[in-house]
Order: sequence, then structure tokens, then C-alpha cells
Amino acid sequence: MAVSAQLVRTEAIAASCAMTPRICCVNPTAGAKSLKQTSFCPSSWTTGQRLCPNSSVQSSHNSAALKPLTVTMTATMPPKADHQVSGIYVPKEVHAQVTHSILPERLEVIKSLDAWAEETLIPFLKPVEKCWQPQDHLPEPSSEGFYEEVKELRERAANLPDDYLVVLVGDMITEEALPTYQTMLNTLDGTKDETGASLTPWGVWTRAWTAEENRHGDLLNKYLYLTGRVNMKSIEKTIQYLIGSGMDPQTENNPYLGFVYTSFQERATFISHGNTARHAKELGDAKLATICGLIAADERRHENAYSKIVEKLFEVDPDGAMLAFGDMMRKKIAMPAHLMYDGVDQNLFANFSMVAQRTGTYTARDYADILEHLVNRWNVTKVEGLSAEGRKAQDFVCTLAPRIRKLEERAQLKPKKSPKTGTFSWVFDREVQMW
Repeated sequence: MAVSAQLVRTEAIAASCAMTPRICCVNPTAGAKSLKQTSFCPSSWTTGQRLCPNSSVQSSHNSAALKPLTVTMTATMPPKADHQVSGIYVPKEVHAQVTHSILPERLEVIKSLDAWAEETLIPFLKPVEKCWQPQDHLPEPSSEGFYEEVKELRERAANLPDDYLVVLVGDMITEEALPTYQTMLNTLDGTKDETGASLTPWGVWTRAWTAEENRHGDLLNKYLYLTGRVNMKSIEKTIQYLIGSGMDPQTENNPYLGFVYTSFQERATFISHGNTARHAKELGDAKLATICGLIAADERRHENAYSKIVEKLFEVDPDGAMLAFGDMMRKKIAMPAHLMYDGVDQNLFANFSMVAQRTGTYTARDYADILEHLVNRWNVTKVEGLSAEGRKAQDFVCTLAPRIRKLEERAQLKPKKSPKTGTFSWVFDREVQMW
């Protein structure tokens, strides 16, 4: 639902985000009206769909004069897509985009951290020769025992249920959209790789982080290919669509916002891959459990690095860091693969997310746990010397996780719906239970 409106108060919209069930706006021709009430869906916190229009407004700490804006409300459905002139269906972002929102004084803060990044951030990277490589965990094609190793792999994979395969494929596709994530990091003012081979610690970090992450999709892709259990052409189309669609997590070229986002997302992928590892072990595929566990360990290390950056921002600019944290949580963290599309299912990401929720791979409770973890890690409750806006942001982020859990508990208490199933092209259009 899209509504064009003259926004009366930026604060009114910010206050209505994420949890408030109704948002009011003023239509210049029709007077004050209430937008349709938005109810909570258990899967909305996992899908990354936003329940408020805050994304259409510049951050309150960098707001300019109010202007007529198009406010886009999305509940649990994925973003719409357009038919281009060529007739190709391409999913796209539907929120208004804000760019270069960082204040000059905060950009100077970022630029002053180069020496700190060299000393603190770079050590989180591992030398190539000490990193595992995908081939370490796959059948060796040059060996005489290759076919026997593949046979054993396929026998283990035969016991993996379709719902597990759907979640694993979704995780793999998310990893394979790596070019998008490097591009996003290179939009951040003050830390982007200006030349593509910049020798600044931020440029070195971005390229090496990308290189480490690249192994994840490579390994999962090859493993799933060898299982024979999934439709690789459908998966490859989904990857191409996803990379082509890009992503705007509403970080506004602002490294404060960007590093809050990456801190959250790296922990989310750590949890998701950790759970796929646990499930693989329970299903009898110890090799796959090891693979998912190795990827989870990488994600945890990367999470620690990004969290260190935000921790440093809280030290040198507590008000700016608090406002950024609050801003990103009001917008609601969008999952990086929320524009996935296989050429058939326009609701693919929402459906995949429901399977992830039902199987306990990544859930609404995980979303709340990550938020609470970051609040504790950054000692958010103890931050002092904040502006009035900073204190509001502090109160918001410190009380949000319990509110999410309470909403999920209420949702769980509702009468259970009959099981819902859907087909996924990734598993040759077999039926998979979604709830």
C-alpha cells in the first residue's frame, strides 16, 4: 500500500515504527486519515519486511525541512517487482532512498579512525594460507576414489528432508550474492575502497572480508550440486536475479548505520549456519555439519570485527552511535536476500523465511536475541552524555527486544492454523511445510 502524504512531524512517524499498530498522516486534499492497521506476523521479524514507513524519512538527527514524500507500507509480503521494457521481471526496493546522510563532524570521526582500524580491525582477518578452502571438504576430483566419495556424499544427503534443503539452499543463495554486499560496503562515506585497490585499512578489510566470505557460497554450492537433491538451474537463476536486484539496507552511505547493520547481519548468519550445522548432525550428515559449522565460525569472527567498530563509535561519539543504532532498529533490519526470486515465486523470500522459522533455523526470537546481545555488548544501557534524541534512541533499543518477544508469544498463543505447504522450485517443485 502506498500513500502520498504531506508529513506533519518526522517524530510522529519515527515514534510509530516497528511496534505501533497504526500510523497517522495528513492528506492535503482529504484531511487527517489513519492508515490501515498493521498486525504483527510471527515471520515478519525473520523476513526483514518492515512494518513502518520510517524508511522514507531521513534520520531525525539529520532531517531537513519537511517535504511531501511517498510513504510505502509493507507488512509481510516481499517487495514488489516491475516488468521492465524488455519484459523481464526484476524485484526491486520500494522504499524512498536516502543518500549521504552523515553529518560532516561525524565523517571526520570516521576518518580519524584509520590508525585504529589498522591496529584493531585487520587482525580479525586470517592469512589465506591458514584459511580452510572449499576443496578441503569436497571429494577430490583428481583422485581415483572420487566417484566413491561422491557416492558416499549422496547417500548421506539422501536422508536430508526437503524443508532442511530449502533452508540450506536459501542460506547458500544469500552467501552467493556476495558482490552485492561488497558493493554496499563500498557505498559508505569515509570507509569505502575509493580505487578498488585502496591501501587504507578500510579498503584492505573490505576486499579481504569479501574474499573470506566468497568461500562460503562456493563450498555450499558445490556440495549441494553433488547431492543431486536440488534443482541447480532454478538455484542459479535465483542467484542471478538476486545479484541483479541489488540491495538497499537503508544505511544511507553512512558508516555509522552501515556498521550497525553488518554487526547485526553477521550475527544473524552465524546463528543460521550454526543451526543448519546442528540439524545436519541430527540428520546423520556429519560432513555437512562440519561445513556449516566452519562457515558459522567465520561469520562469528566477522561479527566480532564489525561489532568492534560500533563499540569504538560508542567510545568516541556516543550520541552519534546511539542515534545510528536506534535509527537502524526503527527501520527494522532487512535480511540481505529479501529480494530473492526464482523466476516463478514472487513470494519466495517470505516462503523461505517461514520454513526457516518453522524449522528453528532463524526465528523471530533469534532477531530479539541478536538485538539484546548487541545492547549488552555495547553496554547501551550505561551510555551517558546523550542528547535528548540520543536518550530516546537509548530507551527504544533497550526496550525493543522484550516487546518483540511479547508479540511473538501472543502470536504463538493464537489458535493454530492448519498446516500450510508450498512448492519450491529449488527442490523440483516438491511440497514443503511452511507452518
